[in-house]
Formats: sequence, C-alpha cells, structure tokens
Amino acid sequence: MTRHYLAFILILLTHFQGCSQKNKNVDSNNKDDSLMTKKTDDEWKKNLTPNQYYILREKGTEQAGTGEFLFNKENGVYKCAGCGNELFTDNMKFESHCGWPSFDREIDGGKIKQIEDFSHGMHRIEIQCAKCGGHLGHIFDDGPTNTGKRYCVNGGALSFEPRGKIEKSIDTITFGGGCFWCMEAIFQDLKGVKSVASGYAGGNKSNATYPEVCSGETGHAEVIQIAYDPAQIPINNLLQVFFNLHDPTTMNKQGADEGTQYRSIILYRNEAQKSALNKVLNAIEQAKIYDQPVVTEVRPFTQFYKAEDYHQNYYKQNKTQPYCRAVIQPKMEKLEKLFGELKQRQ
Repeated sequence: MTRHYLAFILILLTHFQGCSQKNKNVDSNNKDDSLMTKKTDDEWKKNLTPNQYYILREKGTEQAGTGEFLFNKENGVYKCAGCGNELFTDNMKFESHCGWPSFDREIDGGKIKQIEDFSHGMHRIEIQCAKCGGHLGHIFDDGPTNTGKRYCVNGGALSFEPRGKIEKSIDTITFGGGCFWCMEAIFQDLKGVKSVASGYAGGNKSNATYPEVCSGETGHAEVIQIAYDPAQIPINNLLQVFFNLHDPTTMNKQGADEGTQYRSIILYRNEAQKSALNKVLNAIEQAKIYDQPVVTEVRPFTQFYKAEDYHQNYYKQNKTQPYCRAVIQPKMEKLEKLFGELKQRQ
C-alpha cells in the first residue's frame, strides 16, 4: 500500500480524536486574522492607542530610549500590538544600545514582511507585521549574533505575553527521522508549531557535540524538539506528517545517511502523546501499510541537548546548498502536496 493510504488512515484518526476538541478553532482563528487585515482606518483608531496608531498605521517612530519593553528581560513572546501576531521570543532579544528593542531573528513562519524604504533620503529595509501590515521598524545587517541581523522595533508596536501564561497551552514532543536539517524544515512552518530546535537525544552522554554524535559512540540520535499548541495542531497531525515524510522501516538509515544517529525515534512527554502514538502504530500495523515492519523507537523523554547554532534553521539559511536542494527540497515538495492545508501561508 502507498503512503497516501497511510495519510488517509491518520486523517481518520485525527478526525475522530481531534474534531471533538478544538480543531474548529483553527479555521475561526484564521478568519479572525484575515478580518484584522481589512480594518478601516476608523476601526484602527478605535482599537489602538494614539501612540500605537501613530507607529503601526502611520509608520511613525518613537523617541529613542522611551519605548516600552526596551529594558524588559522577562521570558515570553512579543506580539504585534495591532493583531496579536507572534513575532519574537525573549531569547531573540538583545541589548543593542540603539534606543529601541532589538532582536536577532523572528519566529519562523513568515511573521514579518521586509519592504524597501526610501523615505527621509535613506535606503532602508522596513519590517511590517505580515498579518495586519502594521509598521514595526527596520532591519539592519549589523547584529552582534551569528544571524548578523538587528530587528530594530518600536516598543509601541509590540505587546508582550509572559512565558508562564504561554506554557499552559504549549506542549512539546521530540522526533528523530534522519538528518535533523530535514526534520526541522518539515515542521517549522506548520500551523500551531511555535518553535523547532535541532539537537541530540536518546543517548547516554551529556552535552554531546556534533562530531561526537556522528561517531556513533554517544547513543544519541539527531532529533528536533517541537513546541506546539494542541488547540491549533493536534498531536495526530504531527504524527501524520512524521510518518509520511520519512521511512520508519529502515534501521539506522534514511536515504544515504547511515548510522545510529539517523534512526527513527519518538520521545513522548505525557500519556496523551503516548496513547495517540500507540493508536497510530497499531493502525499502521493493522492496515499493512509497509512491506517491512516499522522500527521507530518509542520511549519516554529524558533529556534534549540543543545542537550547535549553525545547525539551527539550516534549510532556510542554506537553500542553495547541494544537500538542501537534493534531499530536503523534495521532502518540502511532498509536504506541500500531502499536507499543504497544515502549513502557515506567508
């Protein structure tokens, strides 16, 4: 049987287990976001403070050193003050001494648009909220971190949600399905996925490095850690994508990548994830989806070690590299073909 049939089996599981919960919220949230982009000028004035309106709708700039959140060090998420679009997290913020809140990258998923700006006799790159078109600030290539970027943002264009409130609705699971560059790219742009980090797990060595993991002596697999909102993307959708976008029947191997670090593995964090996973595996077995048995390793999560910075967001930063073009791009095309409805649209 083909993997299209596997997708059908898992879609049924998702329907029976998820539609009675909160799946309908995804559609309603998307409609609300769409309406936000079509507000009239009077509606914006009614919903925003004068300062927010000046910045977001009139492309104003607050005086240096006066903006909200400039010195904020609390953990959480920075959102567009106009529509609530999640733009940055606290670990992306840094002190630039420029007088405005600064970030070295944005949350994945096309949250921000970049537009050439020739105002005031200068050539700059303006950044706008991709959801409502609100003016945020500008981006510069003088950042001190490995991204080399500095998102210079007006504090008045932002709102902030503390981490404690967010964590109540966010769940996390760890997948390994070959090279983590592939897995990271696949899950980054799914609706409801808040973050994806590449790293190592499932082994016995603390703080392993990439060369150590590649040696096969640590027992670790290359994995991705996915933080997601179950109200927006149920665990069954994540499992559906996982089992369709890699081969779970090959032991310690995905394509040309061979070694224990490339094994298929899922590290679950709670009983709900474990139960959903067991049901999916049973469905695959009963339907005889594959000619060979599934060898995906399933075990409770213990520890995740984040990989080196150059492994993070790899595909998006290296799309023209031969490996990305030959191995990852076909997977992305398959993702679009099978699960286009699950992806965030930029």
